[in-house]
Amino acid sequence: MSSANARRPTALVTGASSGIGLELARLLAADGHDLVVVARSRDVLDRLAAELHAAHGTVVTVVPADLADPAAPEAVRAAVDGAGLTVDVLVNNSGFGTYGRFTDIPLEAQLGLLQVNVAALVHLTRLFVPAMVARGRGRVLHVASTAAFQPGPLMAVYYASKAFVLSFSEALANELAGSGVTVTALCPGPTRSG
Repeated sequence: MSSANARRPTALVTGASSGIGLELARLLAADGHDLVVVARSRDVLDRLAAELHAAHGTVVTVVPADLADPAAPEAVRAAVDGAGLTVDVLVNNSGFGTYGRFTDIPLEAQLGLLQVNVAALVHLTRLFVPAMVARGRGRVLHVASTAAFQPGPLMAVYYASKAFVLSFSEALANELAGSGVTVTALCPGPTRSG
């Protein structure tokens, strides 16, 4: 940054209360980003905000939201706008899986998985990326999985959702080439998490 008055970049991280999202939030704070953290658990997010402020001076905006609710992405955007923030880095990390035969897993659980893993990711990307393009800079990180590269019997919908995330990320990265906005898909393997 060129001056003491320069604005710190702001990163929005979904699923920031545990697992990969929590660690990405910590890394972004250590790298000098302020944060907007999104998850269902306000108390966990409040503790994370206190931790990151104490460790790095990070300004953390807590946005409790359940991305299984189709209205949640708009609520997240309203909270960001209401706080007067500009999102420089969007980390779409929220996601979950189900296990079992496709015909045995309740339909509601499978549709909820698609809402979080696919629909909310697309919705948030569409809400924040156009402003990045207009500014000529921005970063998007979508958390996919090594599951994106193969079918997954007994986790059929989860694996398919991660294939969507990878394909969408690659296509969007191509569309945005030269705009100053990058799109990256992170594809971790099995991870000990909630």
